[in-house]
Amino acid sequence: MEEKEFDYINMVPFIDVMLVLLVIVLMTGTFVATGIIPVELPRAAGAHEKAMKTGIIDIDKNGVIYYQSRRVGPSGLKGAIAGIPRETPFLIRADRDINLQRFVEVLDTVKSMGFKKVSLQTEDGRQ
Repeated sequence: MEEKEFDYINMVPFIDVMLVLLVIVLMTGTFVATGIIPVELPRAAGAHEKAMKTGIIDIDKNGVIYYQSRRVGPSGLKGAIAGIPRETPFLIRADRDINLQRFVEVLDTVKSMGFKKVSLQTEDGRQ
């Protein structure tokens, strides 16, 4: 009996397998990016050098300014953040009922000191 040579290769099964692999890669990438996959991070016994910390500035509904949970005045804020590296990010948490001028003063103080990474914490309003 004589064997017949292949005149062509059927690519459909190969394409099916590649599409399934692509779906698996995309789904795994989505889980990792959104943090759905629980990961227990390793612990280190030594201290971390130059750990980047966020400076947190709170403004309560009475307009009182707090830096790292310590009460400071508008002039005291400048002194409190003077010795911090300029690449440190800042998070401003302001009560929604404060005077806008108070927020602008705090933001202006932080920006005038040379800090570039400043953000305002908000809540999701789509509830």
